[in-house]
Amino acid sequence: MLITLTHLIDPNLMVRHMVSIRNKEQLINNGKTKSEKKARKLVLNGLEAAINAADPKRIVKSKILLENSILKVEKHVFDLRKFQHVYVVGGGKASGAMAEALEQILGRYITEGIINVPHGTKNKTKIVKLHKATHPIPDETGVEGTRSMLKIAEQAEKNDLIICLISGGGSSLMPLPRGKISIADKRMLTDSLLKSGATINEINTVRKHVSDFKGGWLAKKAYPATILNLILSDVIGDPLDFIASGPTTPDSTTFAGAVQVLRKYELWNKTPPSIRTLLKEGEQGKIHETPKTGDEAFKKVHNVVIGNNRLASMAATSALKSAGLNTLLLTSSLEGEAKDAGKALAAIAQEIAVSGNPVCKPAGMVAGGETTVIVTGKGLGGRNQEIPLAATLKLSGLHGAVVASLSTDGVDGPTDAAGAIADASTLARAKILGLTPDKFLASNDSYNFFSKLEDLIFTGPTGTNVNDISVLVVV
Repeated sequence: MLITLTHLIDPNLMVRHMVSIRNKEQLINNGKTKSEKKARKLVLNGLEAAINAADPKRIVKSKILLENSILKVEKHVFDLRKFQHVYVVGGGKASGAMAEALEQILGRYITEGIINVPHGTKNKTKIVKLHKATHPIPDETGVEGTRSMLKIAEQAEKNDLIICLISGGGSSLMPLPRGKISIADKRMLTDSLLKSGATINEINTVRKHVSDFKGGWLAKKAYPATILNLILSDVIGDPLDFIASGPTTPDSTTFAGAVQVLRKYELWNKTPPSIRTLLKEGEQGKIHETPKTGDEAFKKVHNVVIGNNRLASMAATSALKSAGLNTLLLTSSLEGEAKDAGKALAAIAQEIAVSGNPVCKPAGMVAGGETTVIVTGKGLGGRNQEIPLAATLKLSGLHGAVVASLSTDGVDGPTDAAGAIADASTLARAKILGLTPDKFLASNDSYNFFSKLEDLIFTGPTGTNVNDISVLVVV
């Protein structure tokens, strides 16, 4: 199994269509001082640069080259004349755009295909069917599309090529419950896991073991066909078997590990009986484990990560540097509680203002990754709204300091906002409206806090997904 990681994309390859923050001018003007307005503009420019660097069509067109019948992807070379059929399958928030770009490159070489995409996807294809399903909670339409993908995989022969297009959101968009598990049970499980505070790796450990498609099963059932898997990663560190729950990679997790995750977050007794029965039978060796390293099915699989959070984080950092700021990419592997991340970013802003460390003013810093929220309240929000909410208290009075965070897919949690923005005046503005940040944080109600301040960030669905980006500016 060959693995290739992405490099930065030449800015000359930028596509004409650019995603922008819809309420950008309003957010800038919400700054109460000249320095706050300037810092807000810089932060928002950095966030836009991150989103556009992760544009799926741009990435696919920059990574895939077709010369006559020779397909080149990084160091991988395929002579399409040697394949009887070329099929396309996959799923994820960015997969529709990836499929559209792939069709524009390969055209007549594609035999047929089906991709599961979220409702609202506006991409257009002629050969590959874009099958709409729900995210983040799976539904029966997702199951129907996944069954169609599996049918293609199982009919593929030795001289066929299957191109998989995988991106963040693929786990929910490609459901195929294993054994006697119903889609209703899987929906219940997914909802519980998403609210538990479990990491994406822990969530996908469970998902892989209740699926007949993920966790390497697609590769197993497609063998002996050749598979080229093009991946837009939304998992920190790009571990192949966790991105979209790894349908074409050996699974490093076990049934026992899945049970452990559910017990760790006190979900075991709340999990539907059909799922507990299957996991226990798996632990006892009564049913087959997911395919592991060494399985012959993976000998003909080529996994290529064509885009990730580091790509977006570096683009945001570059935009800040071009604007004349002293910059630092803190990390593209940010994890942990969102509220802790927000407090940490605000503390860094304080340190910059006092000592000039780790970079002196005017400063711009970027942190990419994916935090979590343990939902204990009944409010509305997402991790990219909790980050600036938690930063609000420490930013108070720190003139020229701004913290903002957004989800690169444009949808933060169960809301229509991509994220939110806070500055030194946010607390004072909140007090005028009778808003107490701590109370909103305790009830996980960040959306309503920033909605009243008109400081939510709106992009709409962006068509990509490479985790989250947080930007800190101190001028």
